[in-house]
Amino acid sequence: MSKVPGSYQALGLKSDKNHTAEERLQSFIINHAEKFLNGHGRQIIGWDEILEGGLAPNATVMSWRGVAGGIEAAKQKHDVIMTPNTYLYFDYYQTKDIANEPEAIGGYVPVETVYNYEPMPADLTPEEQKYIIGVQANLWTEYIPTYSQVEYMELPRMAALSEIQWTMPEKKNYEGFLKRLPQLVDIYDVYKYNYAKHVFDVNAVFTPNPKDGTLDVTLSTIDNSPIYYTLDGTEPSAASQLYTETLKLKQNCTFKAITVRPAGNSRVVTEEIAFNKASMKPVTMLQPVNKQYEFKGAPTLVDGLKGNGNYKTGRWIAFYKNDMEAVIDMQQPTEISSASISTCVEKGDWVFDARAFSVAVSEDGKNFKEIASEKYPAMKQDDKNGVFNHTLTFDPVTARYVKVTALAEHSIPAWHGGKGNPAFLFVDEISLIDSYIQIMTVCQKCDRVPLGVRWNASVHMRKECCVCVGAIRFWGKRDG
Repeated sequence: MSKVPGSYQALGLKSDKNHTAEERLQSFIINHAEKFLNGHGRQIIGWDEILEGGLAPNATVMSWRGVAGGIEAAKQKHDVIMTPNTYLYFDYYQTKDIANEPEAIGGYVPVETVYNYEPMPADLTPEEQKYIIGVQANLWTEYIPTYSQVEYMELPRMAALSEIQWTMPEKKNYEGFLKRLPQLVDIYDVYKYNYAKHVFDVNAVFTPNPKDGTLDVTLSTIDNSPIYYTLDGTEPSAASQLYTETLKLKQNCTFKAITVRPAGNSRVVTEEIAFNKASMKPVTMLQPVNKQYEFKGAPTLVDGLKGNGNYKTGRWIAFYKNDMEAVIDMQQPTEISSASISTCVEKGDWVFDARAFSVAVSEDGKNFKEIASEKYPAMKQDDKNGVFNHTLTFDPVTARYVKVTALAEHSIPAWHGGKGNPAFLFVDEISLIDSYIQIMTVCQKCDRVPLGVRWNASVHMRKECCVCVGAIRFWGKRDG
């Protein structure tokens, strides 16, 4: 519309502090469409974009970009159907283990997230809540080639959707829902529906414990069936260690767990857990985490669990209209010489990479000295989406407090549809290490053992023997 400015100028539509001229033109068109429909005995329903430029007088709003649009429309006394993508988009993945799932558009909406959604926003008065007339889930099918996959994406999430519509908030109980679900699943089996079985897998909750310096792992199942686990990457079975109490992990491991039932075993839950010097340490945020994507908050940055290319799984936390500034209390003077962060990029969703990364240290947690920093160019249109890793190395320094800062993109580039607006910044694991390794070496050809060396971990760990030019293999322990 911006390419034909005469259209809105001829109508006398102008920008103001709340709306652009283009938004005013959109509102004009929506109003025109509504009058036509009203004249034929129909009412208009529109996605929450119709709020831009001002609502048509009798329009019903479908609040899909979160709940804010629905709240705004209800306050304006318009009927609202709540269908937020963060809770009710059934084309989103149902599990974090997306590698073993049918391809989906992205996102992460498990059954529990659906069930825990409350469609009556607390921000509304009882009178305003009357304008919330219903709830709807959406299943877009551009990634769904068969009806069998439709069933897989809808069931049992559809059951959770039903309960949030007809159950009063004070009577909702997710544990009770899970206890009743097997009876419904029996019906799915009778009709041979292709339903998702994730709720029958092991539910693993990972909680950083700064007091003990451990990652506490709590395991449960829908029916209290026995759980077996391994920490060495081997496949668990009924012969593996039986889970009886919270696991307190203190070192790197490949965690796997399974539940064993007479009808068959569940899928294996797998997590790669990697500790560094920042892991499980107390974290203080100097700038706020975005509420919509806060998930478990600041501890997510140091929980030893890496996020994948899906920023909605809860393994990332977001920053919007401000930067990320995290202070890690190392709890005692600690030597570091390298810092890393990861960011998740999905440009189509206004999720961009960091523009800068810096590290500062302090003895008192108040006065910080910057020791390393790096700037990054604005993203280009052909830059790939996915996970970006950023690392700073510096001379070894000892400090009690470490401040890690990542600057967000505050003005999306001109090539993007959101140009000029701030972008989201999604950040995951902060890693602080001493980037050198104490290593012993042995030559694979002449079997000579040279002296121990300090070897920079960022260099590929293979070199030639100074005696026979054979390949040396290295082993050693990373300090941190």
